Amino acid sequence: MPQTMEEIDYRHLSQQIKEWGKSLGFQQVTITDIDLSETGERLNQWLQKDYQGDMQWMGEHGEKRYHPGQLLPATQRVISVRMDYLPDDSNMIAVLKDEDKAYISRYALGRDYHKLIRQRLKTLGKEIEQAVPNSIIQRPYVDSAPVMEKPLAEKAGLGWMGKHTLVINSDAGSWFFLGEIYTSLPLPIDQSTEENQCGECKACLKVCPTDAFPEPYVLDARRCISYLTIEHKGSIPEEFRQPMGNRVFGCDDCQAICPWNKEATTTQEKDFSPRHNLDNRELADLFLWTEAEFLKFTEGSPIRRVGYERWLRNLAIGLGNAPTSVKILASLKARESYPSDLVQEHVAWALNQHLISETGKKKRQRKITNPAAKN
Repeated sequence: MPQTMEEIDYRHLSQQIKEWGKSLGFQQVTITDIDLSETGERLNQWLQKDYQGDMQWMGEHGEKRYHPGQLLPATQRVISVRMDYLPDDSNMIAVLKDEDKAYISRYALGRDYHKLIRQRLKTLGKEIEQAVPNSIIQRPYVDSAPVMEKPLAEKAGLGWMGKHTLVINSDAGSWFFLGEIYTSLPLPIDQSTEENQCGECKACLKVCPTDAFPEPYVLDARRCISYLTIEHKGSIPEEFRQPMGNRVFGCDDCQAICPWNKEATTTQEKDFSPRHNLDNRELADLFLWTEAEFLKFTEGSPIRRVGYERWLRNLAIGLGNAPTSVKILASLKARESYPSDLVQEHVAWALNQHLISETGKKKRQRKITNPAAKN
């Protein structure tokens, strides 16, 4: 082992870090510098338009978000990692088309990725610390601090920022998580970056149910179903309820339509496999979970972060968009008096949707049986 920091073969250490990372289940490990000046300008322009909605934390922490050295002093490099999460046979399109089923974003079907990836990064950090003679400053991050994960991943060569604002990898698609280690080690920077290959394609922009992209590469979170069902704490604006369809936790439409995801890499992590058949459950069944059942079946899952009240809010909208049936109506009426103004509001909306639908059917039937009828 080298006796001083000056004697370290950083190129060899960089290669070791990548090998250790892959042995820990990361599909890619890359290294970049900390210059995010252009990203900072774009972030501030985005914030000025209030596209962050209720996510006020996006504007907090000053320049720490795009100046890594302010978040963790002495940072010289960022080790950026990728971990694929798309499960095999996830029934994505089939569930989206089945209006009685609940669509849950594919990233949330299994174990919460924050804990899994953070632990792997901590292990990788310890490997690095054991390989150098003196103490170093470093810290792992997984969507848990003011870190510009996607720009860092793009800069490190994990892919390019797609028009849907997600990172796309030409070999793996976009179904992957990101994580970082900020480090004081002056490791060599990876020079191989992927050029943007979106071309003229606008499939992701056109497919968005709520028109959440005011322009390519810009997301208005206030219109995004993922934001509305996960981050937003209050009443969901009525203009977005019907377009939400059966999407009750997140939305994957912009990824599902992307040509680069036709051959997307599926995950090797068993922890990301669907739990409790959440990839193929009926809305009505989930809506009748008690709070105790919700806590039990979402233990260790990212779904738990929305809490039981917002879980019912989201499901009520899905039920309001589902075809009218005895089961759907019974499940909604069972929650009419649930002790939450938020839930009651969305249940009332859902029941009214079915009333409107049934009234429309009766009118159409009368016209068919009596073509001369005026009403």
